[in-house]
Amino acid sequence: MSRYGKIPIPLVKGVEITLSGLNVKVKGPKGELVLPVKEGVKVVVEDSQILVDIECGSGLTSAMHGLYRSLINNMVVGVSAGFEKRLNMIGVGYRAAIQGNLLDLQVGFSHPTKLEVPSSLNVTVDKSTTIIIQGIDKQLVGQFAAIVRSKRPPEPYKGKGIRYENEYVRKKAGKASK
Repeated sequence: MSRYGKIPIPLVKGVEITLSGLNVKVKGPKGELVLPVKEGVKVVVEDSQILVDIECGSGLTSAMHGLYRSLINNMVVGVSAGFEKRLNMIGVGYRAAIQGNLLDLQVGFSHPTKLEVPSSLNVTVDKSTTIIIQGIDKQLVGQFAAIVRSKRPPEPYKGKGIRYENEYVRKKAGKASK
């Protein structure tokens, strides 16, 4: 049995949870999220906390115990406070701009790289070198940040590229001369 799955999720003020069939719907001041739950996983709302339990101790459902607890906790945090990822662009001429629902990246290629921003995310650019991605779905925020970073990941010699804020990039020594 999952130790992490046993921990109750505190229900934040202003957040409502609705259980309908195999769906868990969490609604808060920032929006609404729905999670389909597998059979064998039971979600119960008691007092001001959410409990995730498994009906039988089979291998697959016990493996899902901690997972569903984390997913529901992320939904509660997302609709109440939201999630944010910051990306820094390091390099000469590297800059970003928002044009409608497109993120325009100039990262050293002969052409600009354009990425379509998902409708549920709020993407802003600060000082043309910092990209701020905000949203209520933790998975979607992280996925879009990873897609942006993959367009020019930091290289190990000078550290140029797109990196997460506070990400440490290990640098290699250059070629030794004779």
